[in-house]
This record gives sequence, C-alpha cells and structure tokens, in this order.
Amino acid sequence: MKVAIMQPYFFPYIGYFQLMNAVDKFIIYDNIEFTKKGWINRNRIMINGKDFYITLPLKKDSDFLDVKDRYLADIWSVDKEKMLNRITGAYRKAPHFSTVYPMIEKCIIFEDNNLFKFIFNSLTAIKEYLGIQTSFVVSSTVPIDHALRAQEKVIAICKAMKADAYLNPIGGLQLYNLKDFKTEGIDLHFIKSTECPYKQYSNDFVPWLSIIDVMMFNTKEKIREYLAYGYELV
Repeated sequence: MKVAIMQPYFFPYIGYFQLMNAVDKFIIYDNIEFTKKGWINRNRIMINGKDFYITLPLKKDSDFLDVKDRYLADIWSVDKEKMLNRITGAYRKAPHFSTVYPMIEKCIIFEDNNLFKFIFNSLTAIKEYLGIQTSFVVSSTVPIDHALRAQEKVIAICKAMKADAYLNPIGGLQLYNLKDFKTEGIDLHFIKSTECPYKQYSNDFVPWLSIIDVMMFNTKEKIREYLAYGYELV
C-alpha cells in the first residue's frame, strides 16, 4: 500500500497529480493550520504569455485556524465571476477549452464556501477528469493522535493506513529520516517532477502553472503520460 499526504491546494500544478497518481491512498489534510503565501488558496495561470495569480479570497479570521475552519470571503460571490472571465480570456483559444472549461466553471461556482470542502470538490473533479484511480482520505478521519506533528504524524497516518511505502514531493527531502520510516516497516521515497514542455499558443513555455493550463493545452492521453512518466522517484 503506497500512501501520500498533502495539504489541499487550489487547482495545483501537475506534480501534485503525479504524486496522487503514484499512490493507492492520497490523504488530504483538513486539520492542518492554514498557511499564508502557500498554494492552499491560490495558483498561477498564463495571461498574455506570463504567469498570473488567481486567488480565493478568505474571510478574515485567526491565522491559527485549521483549513477546515476557514471560509471564502463574502466578496467571492463577485470575485468568482471575475476569475471565470480571466480564465476564459486566457484560454478560450486553447485547443481543449470547450472540454475543460465547463468542469473548471462547475468547480468555481461550487456553492459551499468552506475552504476545505471547496478545494476538495475541485480536486475530486480533476481526479475524475484525468482518470486517476487513487482513493482520497480526509486526514481527520484517520484514527491517530492528531496532536502529533511533522514526521511523527506522517508515520502514524501511514501505520493507520497499513502503508508499506510513503511518497513525498522532493521538497520534503530534509524533513524526514529514512531510517525512522524503515524502522516502522515503511519505505520512504521522493518524487521529483521533471519539466514537461508543451505548446502554449506561440509563447515561450512557462512551466509549473496550475493544472488548468496543462488541461487546456493537452489531451487527457498526453496528461496521463505526464502523470506516469514526468517525474523521477528517488
């Protein structure tokens, strides 16, 4: 049983889905503290050949609340139309706009303003669109001591899921100890995404944008190739 654990990201880049596709169970944190300037409520699309941030506005609240306790701001009722207009303007001439846009639109007009539920819905929709068979598990439903932190919490989740392998993005290489996982009977591996250039109109390629960009310019079959072969496992 291969397991990965990630925060919920808003229309994340392809590496997020490569990790998802590489495991049997993908645990999504809902009971983790919201982090500013991360990727939970924002990502990047391409506008006029350059990267541009799209952001979910959040209600002002304590910085120490978990993701599941944060909500979209009231202005989202207006901002969602602006975001849809930006996505339409950026991609309406993309080869797969007519196929991809209705799914993106449905995610953005999703009526639940709870931040976790909103992002979980979009991740589920994209997973289904891409044909990824991995099962989602919400972290708070895993029977562990949720007061645990960092590596101890990850190992506890892996053991509760009866995992024999844990996969993590390469950025976490310094966070985890290979021997500690091995002692618990868990193989630790890291995924390093490789750049997968594709044609973005006639512009110079801008890598690591939101999965929205990838879907607008690539067939499902090509994206499946990126998911399966567009990374190194270390």
